[in-house]
Amino acid sequence: MLLSNLSDQELVKEYINGDNFSFEILLHRHKNRVFAFIMSKIKNKDISEDIFQDTYVKVVNSLQKGKYNEEGKFLPWVMRISHNLVIDHFRKQKKMHMIRSNSDFDIFDVIKDNEINIDEKLIKDQVYYDLKSLIELLPIDQKEVLKMRYFEELSFKKIAQTIDVSINTALGRMRYALINLRGLSKKHHVDLHI
Repeated sequence: MLLSNLSDQELVKEYINGDNFSFEILLHRHKNRVFAFIMSKIKNKDISEDIFQDTYVKVVNSLQKGKYNEEGKFLPWVMRISHNLVIDHFRKQKKMHMIRSNSDFDIFDVIKDNEINIDEKLIKDQVYYDLKSLIELLPIDQKEVLKMRYFEELSFKKIAQTIDVSINTALGRMRYALINLRGLSKKHHVDLHI
């Protein structure tokens, strides 16, 4: 059996059992999504590449130390590690800025910074990013109604007129879209709570 046909969880087990190529497949499989997430927050290619490398160093270290036990949730686990490293980057930047710009340096200024706001914003951004990815997996008719309702803020009457269906059909598609989103979030291990 080809290694590339294995699930993330199977590849993790193979890597832990000494097959380094399994990790190469995992890295290749998820690198675009992880890098895109980091880049969307950092907006600097060089720094994003550094954080991306640090993410996978942490992943390798955790796997080798046996600290990975999240059955079937490899990608969300990697995304959480990258998310934490992005937060660490912003914290360091903020502290360095405060130290440089304040000649009367006071350690309590660093301690009482607004880290929670950065954390909340990053979590919110990640939820929206995940939600958009899941919406793309919906059937076209459901995706169409959901986007018109939430992104274009159209009434169900206007949606029904636009796509030439009854209001009940538009409501039904919306209902199924929400049900399917819940199912997809469970299937893909995506937490949509902010």
